[in-house]
Amino acid sequence: MKLLYGTGNPAKLAAMRNRLAELDIELMGLQDLDCEIPSVLEDGQTPLENARQKATAYYRTFQIPVFSCDSGLYFDDVPDEIQPGVHVRTIDGKYLTDEEMVEYYTNLVRQYGDLTARYKNAICLVLDETHVYEAMEPSMESEPFLLTGKPHARVNKGFPLDSLSKDLRTGKYYYDLPDGGLEQLAVEDGFIKFFRQVLSG
Repeated sequence: MKLLYGTGNPAKLAAMRNRLAELDIELMGLQDLDCEIPSVLEDGQTPLENARQKATAYYRTFQIPVFSCDSGLYFDDVPDEIQPGVHVRTIDGKYLTDEEMVEYYTNLVRQYGDLTARYKNAICLVLDETHVYEAMEPSMESEPFLLTGKPHARVNKGFPLDSLSKDLRTGKYYYDLPDGGLEQLAVEDGFIKFFRQVLSG
């Protein structure tokens, strides 16, 4: 199956390709298309609402099978107004660069101490007008991890918060763990289960 992954982020495309390598799926991203990419308004209140908005908009434009994902970042024990949720990159109406994100979340950790965090993820897949599949399941959530205030020396473009993320069990930065730690955080097993169910249906 050939699918368009509705993202212009090369790091996200690479992570998803690697995670789904065991399945019979060929992925291409928006940057692989030689045409104008529509701007999609993402004003949903949940990751699933945003994933649905993107997938349906890209399907209407390109008329090929497409899926989109969206994530929300959630912290334990912080006031509701501090929760990033689906607005991980947009703070007070401003879209942050990678560097600005690291600065903002570093300052947040300095205020509240190391934060226990998790990503809640959702997916919407549009094969055609009558076959639309979506999910936002606990199996798609990342494992809890620590967000710390001291950035790792390594920075992965497109995933700036990886440099602040530590494994909850070992206290080590994900960058210092064996290969696969960060990819597990970025693309959970629930996505593989989702695609297997669609393919088998």
